[in-house]
Amino acid sequence: MNFRLYIQLLIIGILISFSLSSYADNEKTIIYNAYISNDMGVWKKTIDNMNAQKNKTIEREFELLNYEYGYIGWCVGMKKKEEASIYITRGDNRINKLKKNKENLGLVHAYKAAFYGFQIGMNKVKAPFLGPKSIEEAKKAIELDKNNYFGYMQYGNIEYYMPAIFGGSKEKSLEYYLKSKKIMDSKNLKQDWIYLNLVVLIAQTYQELNDWNNANSYYKLALKLAPDFKWVSKDLYPKFLKTKKQNE
Repeated sequence: MNFRLYIQLLIIGILISFSLSSYADNEKTIIYNAYISNDMGVWKKTIDNMNAQKNKTIEREFELLNYEYGYIGWCVGMKKKEEASIYITRGDNRINKLKKNKENLGLVHAYKAAFYGFQIGMNKVKAPFLGPKSIEEAKKAIELDKNNYFGYMQYGNIEYYMPAIFGGSKEKSLEYYLKSKKIMDSKNLKQDWIYLNLVVLIAQTYQELNDWNNANSYYKLALKLAPDFKWVSKDLYPKFLKTKKQNE
């Protein structure tokens, strides 16, 4: 190969690589800002644009699945079942694709556990059938990777939402959430919407356990990390302070 042509191709390759990396970083920032500002229109547009891109790398597929997970969770919480169903189907297809690739299977199983949870959230009648499957997927996630913070987070969600009569426990949920946070702290993943969400989950769990001081500390932590976090500053924290005052 002509040396000058080789250098030109090398430079182009470096520039393309840098451009893709910058684009991914930009999307992470967009999603994070959409989360704290509760702008789900921007969130939806971002994941739709990412989904339309051809020849995505495995890393990019995981990144998109992460953002789809967040959007589906919002849809389920807001009772937007038709919208949630569309993205659950799309996410499930992505999970199956990643499973066949056999990379980072621990994380794949964690997402599968979450997606079973979404289906239960949309239709509680499915809980006896899908609940055990969600638990099994979460177990596999942690067995394959002891530092799988997302796997521990899903186990926490399972314990949190499972009725006590069927074995659910807010105390166990808190243990898994705190384990997940400890791992994330060690990886310095704080500028991440998942981390911020986890801090809120911990605050809510402490509140459910009537541990007002720890709940207050974690709500304050969420606002310290993201002072403009609308969900907490305008909704969760004011309601918490009112409930705390009534119970003291």
